[in-house]
Amino acid sequence: SVMCGISALALKTNAPTVLREEALAYPDSNGATVFGSGAKCAPEKAICANASAVREWDSNGTVFGYNPNIPGHTAGEFGHNDFYPVVMAAAQVTGNIDGKTALKAMICLDEIRGRLAEVFSLKSYKIDHVVHGAIGSAAVYGALLGASAEEIESAIGMTIAHYVPF
Repeated sequence: SVMCGISALALKTNAPTVLREEALAYPDSNGATVFGSGAKCAPEKAICANASAVREWDSNGTVFGYNPNIPGHTAGEFGHNDFYPVVMAAAQVTGNIDGKTALKAMICLDEIRGRLAEVFSLKSYKIDHVVHGAIGSAAVYGALLGASAEEIESAIGMTIAHYVPF
């Protein structure tokens, strides 16, 4: 949760603090903020810093969606809500995403991750399950910024090409 991230930063835990400082070194007036600062920075840096802060304490939220009694459920791990900073950054970058839309986007991100986890186990290939989150993040961030279907497909393709070693 966001509160986990704020707590991690308040206690000056290592990775969140380092990533927050790095993000603040990339000012961008059209960007997003890191937790605890009003200064805008490059959105990708803000997302990384904020997601790291959330993950620092909230590391036990893995959901195992596998159910062999449901047709099509052949896999099933995804975890954590550390991808919500993606939606928060998109809201700040665009300036026109209200709370209802942001909440729907967070749910959509989780739904994408959940559906991917149910049908394609990354664990089986020794790939961290967070790749499902990266795919969902590309789709949701692109949609919130008004990207076309082709642009979102390209972003997902780049994500997979970068993180999946086959």
